[in-house]
Amino acid sequence: MTATLPGAAGLDGSLDIELTVNGEPRRVRVEPMRRLSDVLRDDLRLTGTKVGCEAGDCGACTVRIGGRQAVSCLVPAAQAAGEDVVTVEGLAGDDGVAGDLQAAFLEHGAAQCGICTPGMLMAAHELLSRSPEADDSAIRDGIGGVLCRCTGYVKIVEAIAATRDARIGRAYAAAAAVDDLGADGLAASAAVGSRMAKVDGLPRVLGTARYGADERPEAVLALRAVRSPHARARFEIGDLAPLRKKHPGLVDAFTAADVPGQNRYGVYASGKDQPALADGIVRHRGEAILALVGDERTLAAIDDRELPITWEPLPPVRNIDEALAADAPGLHELSPGNVLIRGRLSSGDVDAALAGSAVTAEIEVETTFVEHAYIEPEAGVARRVGDRLELTVSTQAPYMDRDEVALILGIPPAQVRIIPTACGGGFGGKLDLGVHPLLAIAAWRLDRPVRAVWTRPESMAASPKRHPARIRATAGADASGRLTGFRFHGEFDTGAYASWGPTVANRVPVHAMGPYAWDAVLTTTRAIYTNNPPAGAFRGFGVPQAAVAHEALMDELAARLGIDPLELRLANALKAGSTTSSGQLLRASAGLPACLDALRPHWHRLREGAAAANRSAAAGTAPNGGTRRGVGIGAMWYGIGNTGIANPSTIEMGVTPDARVILFCGAVDIGQGASTVLVQIAADALGVSPSVIELVSGDTDRTADAGKSSASRQTFVSGNAARLAGADLRRQILLLAEVGPDATISLEPGRVIAVEPDGRSTAIELAELPPVRVTDPSATVVIAGTGRFDPDTTPLDADGQGVPYQTYAFGAQIADVEVDPALGTVKVRRIVAAHDVGRAINPTQVEGQIHGGIAQGLGFALMEAFVPGRTENLHDYLIPTVGDVPEIECLLIEDAEPSGPYGAKGVGEPALVPTAPAILAAIHDAVGVRITRLPATPDRVRAAIVAARANASPDRAD
Repeated sequence: MTATLPGAAGLDGSLDIELTVNGEPRRVRVEPMRRLSDVLRDDLRLTGTKVGCEAGDCGACTVRIGGRQAVSCLVPAAQAAGEDVVTVEGLAGDDGVAGDLQAAFLEHGAAQCGICTPGMLMAAHELLSRSPEADDSAIRDGIGGVLCRCTGYVKIVEAIAATRDARIGRAYAAAAAVDDLGADGLAASAAVGSRMAKVDGLPRVLGTARYGADERPEAVLALRAVRSPHARARFEIGDLAPLRKKHPGLVDAFTAADVPGQNRYGVYASGKDQPALADGIVRHRGEAILALVGDERTLAAIDDRELPITWEPLPPVRNIDEALAADAPGLHELSPGNVLIRGRLSSGDVDAALAGSAVTAEIEVETTFVEHAYIEPEAGVARRVGDRLELTVSTQAPYMDRDEVALILGIPPAQVRIIPTACGGGFGGKLDLGVHPLLAIAAWRLDRPVRAVWTRPESMAASPKRHPARIRATAGADASGRLTGFRFHGEFDTGAYASWGPTVANRVPVHAMGPYAWDAVLTTTRAIYTNNPPAGAFRGFGVPQAAVAHEALMDELAARLGIDPLELRLANALKAGSTTSSGQLLRASAGLPACLDALRPHWHRLREGAAAANRSAAAGTAPNGGTRRGVGIGAMWYGIGNTGIANPSTIEMGVTPDARVILFCGAVDIGQGASTVLVQIAADALGVSPSVIELVSGDTDRTADAGKSSASRQTFVSGNAARLAGADLRRQILLLAEVGPDATISLEPGRVIAVEPDGRSTAIELAELPPVRVTDPSATVVIAGTGRFDPDTTPLDADGQGVPYQTYAFGAQIADVEVDPALGTVKVRRIVAAHDVGRAINPTQVEGQIHGGIAQGLGFALMEAFVPGRTENLHDYLIPTVGDVPEIECLLIEDAEPSGPYGAKGVGEPALVPTAPAILAAIHDAVGVRITRLPATPDRVRAAIVAARANASPDRAD
């Protein structure tokens, strides 16, 4: 291994090194200890190699060096001198056609958000080169160093196995031609229900998709946020002039006093309590107090100890109890007692219902902060363009971002443009502003492009989390098993700022009793301010926490009644014709009974298998010694979209003079497949193949507002808008052609052809039509259709009565686990998931959402716990690896929703909700203890087993 030196090293110690990258000799001048990942990305512009942690934890930066996989963020550049380096860009053919492994990833839906995909591909590439016949277990080992937060790994393993089989002749080779991977083979009106590949999938597997950190304009400045090391403190910032004099590369430094508009933002108009920069007091560790702008080298050289900051630490409010104490300091002036908001639903006389019950059960549940752990940290670039601000950023909610950035800058929203990049995972965490405020202020002040990429530790310190919850609930039933009364109270730690706390506090009361019919219900919630990180939106808005309680109570009632847990759920399941506790009549598409029916044979088979395994263990003949098997079930429901408030989406579709069809769609695809699903829906509504549709996505200058990508709303809400846009465009084409509604539509250069069933055809010469207006000022469109859809809901009254959602997703899952009582460890062996999705617009994408939701639900149940200052990296904060995720079987139940696009609803959040309840129930079934403080880590499981044994036999506690 050699480094070639052109004479002496540079004054900065840099060297010229020669290496081969993707078969091409390259020569670069670098500092010897500089990360290879940075050299590849910044010097060689090979941004397919992603950086998620700079600590070797996530594996997104995996490349091949000398034939072996390596995490390039830990490889000094000098160490690569003389080596052969292969990145994801090197897997494709010379003509840019995907290689067979990349094609398999696309075909099998193995790339969702795509941020981990390059690392996965490189690890798999090395594995199959080294072990061409690797079995599935070896595949899992081979990719074990790369984390994925989206897919649950199932589709990834399938894709690698398919490539293996194709290479050794076991199966037909995966198609490598780009045309074969997409929608070209789909006829008109055949897109919905097909497994067509993601429309944005090819760039993700080729490594050409552009994420927030991939944007690096010429002459761009860097931005660094200075953050509080204290959870609560007063502070003063002194004179910054000496700092600027000492560091000439420091172009600007600004504080709260320099915010040009309102230094408060937030989700709700009445709850804007979060500053862009703290103004004299910090309310959580990691809060930004000062922004530094300059070249990257200068910013990295500035030590926090140089900064003229004087701190006065104050006793922090660390939890709900401290926040509610009579002598607690008030954290926000407008929220006395530190209570941000209350939620409530009341139906019937719950006291009488419980008093008259044959059996009752009570439970207390406690959950903790859970980190989104998207592999892409927050990143983006801002630039001022005249009197406008353009922000290119990774986001879930471009229009919300636009409005909040405008507020901070003190300019009208029309003067702000949000251009979404590819989003490397969101799960609700990128609904809140991240880099946006500071980038916008810096670019606005300096009239120069400014770039920021949060490090993994600051991303985890500053970003919102899943709300910790403390829940008390009671449920009753009569002697026949009919549910009677349900009482629930949940306290939710919303952290330092409101974020999505009001949404959680209002959604949970609607869902807290579970997907069942009750005689009487009282559910109440409070969102409580503390000095913890803000708690925001995370895949379920508090419903997963509530489900832990209501599903445990269903099991307890079943045990006391001597009724099978599945059958108790089935007997009380909401169905078409049921009235919910909010007084809403479910007219259709309430498929929980069908889900439970589909699970019944699996339930009995798995329970019988677990019982047999436990008998063998008791007899000493089991291969796993003293482990115990258990099987549990969890059920869920989830309202699609916002709770009882407006929830609209507007989508446009147009035909250009050269016969291109463009879908102008403001819905952001964060990996869940929204772009693909909306193209499929629009294509069938128009009556063309999806392959002819071009997509313009998310840009606030070019698309109408389709709402945020959250609350599992895009398939239902924006799907309806896409369907209506396609139908409107079709109507106008048929009107221009003067043909009937049964005519077929095809496209030729410069023409649209409409053919009647009898064969008579009419050509529309597009060049002869005048332009029509669409939102995109850069588009020339001559025929346009618009679709707008807002779910039919009503506001809830003081008792939570009304129509909070137009439709609901339903589902249930079974977990089969193995517990080692001596160690407290839990291994999930298998999950069987049945979900009512209304209609699976794209079954591959639906399955991928279920797999990913289950993986996150497993993490919520067993391992994930964010502790400020302690777990601010992906080494100490544990998320499921490929080795943690079990075999998953998906049962797609299609109970069509009449108001949905082709009957579809949504599944993004519903997939996660029942997983933890099912796993916890399975632990109880295995060892007889119910874990009520999450996560169920080995120490907690072991302690519960020891306590149970001590209670059963006071002389024995081991």
